[in-house]
Amino acid sequence: MTSLDKPTEDAHKDSRAVTEAALFEAFGGVRGMVETVLPGLLFVTIFTINKDLHWSAIAALGVSLLLVVVRLVMRDTIKHAFGGVFGVAFGVVFAMMTGNAKDFYLPGMLYTLGLAMAYIITTLAGVPLIGLILGPVFKENLSWRTRNPGRKKAYAKASWAWGLILLAKCAVLFPLYWWADTTKFGWVLVALKIPPFLLAVWLTWLFLVKAPAPIDVFAEMEAEEKAEKERKAAAPSAE
Repeated sequence: MTSLDKPTEDAHKDSRAVTEAALFEAFGGVRGMVETVLPGLLFVTIFTINKDLHWSAIAALGVSLLLVVVRLVMRDTIKHAFGGVFGVAFGVVFAMMTGNAKDFYLPGMLYTLGLAMAYIITTLAGVPLIGLILGPVFKENLSWRTRNPGRKKAYAKASWAWGLILLAKCAVLFPLYWWADTTKFGWVLVALKIPPFLLAVWLTWLFLVKAPAPIDVFAEMEAEEKAEKERKAAAPSAE
């Protein structure tokens, strides 16, 4: 390896590390996945055992609230767990209203379908949703739209991946919602929670790690503010 190759390799490693950290922050990492799966898993497990909608719903909602409390006690971010509480609460209310345990999963399925369409529509509109989500995490905000075309292209590819993967998931789940019984449907849904998500995150990482580095707009603003202060400080002495 030559001395010229080493900086390039180091920069590539830094890019990988930054991308991995940003994705971990944005999507919650392992803990976020556990918080996503656990309520639904508990619901279908209890329902499989005793076919009691009320106890299944109470257990799912209870564990969701417990996850929020744990994060609060640990002074950790609650956005992933708190979002899970709302999702579970909607599912519980919907299932209780209809009396059909399968409807516990319907709000989440509709959300998944809506999210899939949002990824596709925003990409077609030239503002891919994954870029809107990850832009602030990478401290680039919307600079990728006009100043970093290679990065915009990577965000478009990633958004297409998310949209198509979520649509494929919906194509499996919605027919099962009508045809399968609650227990079988619940276990299939739980099984499909993580693999599509991991595939979408991996493809996002793959596209972004090969893309140009993000433009740190916060660093640019700080540099501009510093330069402005220096110009003002130098102005009286120049006179």
